[in-house]
Amino acid sequence: MAELKLSESRDLTRIERIGAHSHIRGLGLDSSLEPRAVSEGMVGQTSARKAAGVILQMIRDGKIAGRAVLLAGQPGTGKTAIAMGMAKSLGLETPFAMIAGSELFSLEMSKTEALTQAFRKAIGVRIKEETEVIEGEVVEVQIDRPAVAGAASKSGKLTLKTTEMETVYELGAKMIEALGKEKVTSGDVIAIDKASGKITKLGRSFSRSRDFDAMGPQVKFVQCPDGELQKRKEVVHCVTLHEIDVINSRTQGFLALFTGDTGEIRAEVREQIDTKVAEWREEGKAEIVPGVLFIDEVHMLDIECQEEDVEMAEGAKQLLTKIGVETSLRYAIHLIIAAALACQKRKGKVVELEDINRVYHLFLDVKRSTQYLMEYQNQYMFNETGEGDEEDVHATVS
Repeated sequence: MAELKLSESRDLTRIERIGAHSHIRGLGLDSSLEPRAVSEGMVGQTSARKAAGVILQMIRDGKIAGRAVLLAGQPGTGKTAIAMGMAKSLGLETPFAMIAGSELFSLEMSKTEALTQAFRKAIGVRIKEETEVIEGEVVEVQIDRPAVAGAASKSGKLTLKTTEMETVYELGAKMIEALGKEKVTSGDVIAIDKASGKITKLGRSFSRSRDFDAMGPQVKFVQCPDGELQKRKEVVHCVTLHEIDVINSRTQGFLALFTGDTGEIRAEVREQIDTKVAEWREEGKAEIVPGVLFIDEVHMLDIECQEEDVEMAEGAKQLLTKIGVETSLRYAIHLIIAAALACQKRKGKVVELEDINRVYHLFLDVKRSTQYLMEYQNQYMFNETGEGDEEDVHATVS
């Protein structure tokens, strides 16, 4: 892989599906990090939004990069909305990737590969390069269409001007098609990339602002460019590391981004990309944009980590299930390996009820741990709960 392919990925960040959180534009905080009642698509959860604002400020100050934040709560309480708000507040170009822990069990790839791809989706690269562009206001678009079907392809002329000069360009079939696709008309200010022939509509010239009585809110008015028509400009490409991985890992990698069939990416490809991006950073051609990775149902990742080859009696399974219902799934899963070790100690081959019962009494869950601490708090060196609060404490624990 001699050269990384990036030119085709420029518009990927603009593709955005309409979803449940598409309306969110930020956390809805004022300059002092106080939450507004209704702002930037956010409403309610004022304490959580304020806490997220503090984390956001730490990210901007570079004090919490690479750390994880746990958002706990019932379904529908706004965890995803807050994560989305944090990403939007960091900037429009901040990558935001979202996966669910349960998704990893249905993907046709290893769990490590799936998590690696998720992390690289949340790391953006802002790449700068100089390119030659033709920028000016459209004076006239003249297209000559063949009178007879099957004759030579259509041709035309494009007249562009700046405040200092005016030039007529001959148009071929591809340029005519591009102009029609962008719906370029007289009075538009456009930019044409000489290398790729891509046409970008910058807006409508102020000199044509009175051509129509009414215009839509999407119409943007700009000044007519000055100086030469042809000039060198710095173009910024905003992509993620995962997009670069996919494009460079296979021949049709760009199309794989849309189908979602990216497959596993070889470590050698990622190493070469990381090396190249590091070189660009040192040369000042690129900068890393840290993003946000939101993992929903993160507790499901523990299940994969705790898979063990353990033979267990039916009665022991039923007891373990009951413990999981009364305490937590995580605690019950942690008891599996502990019970297997207890079984090995008594030279058994199948985990029985006695093994589950033994480890259950050796390792306390959160509820029993809290109750134990409250019962014997007066015997500890540091006791912050007063005796007058004893009744309230017991009521809370029970």
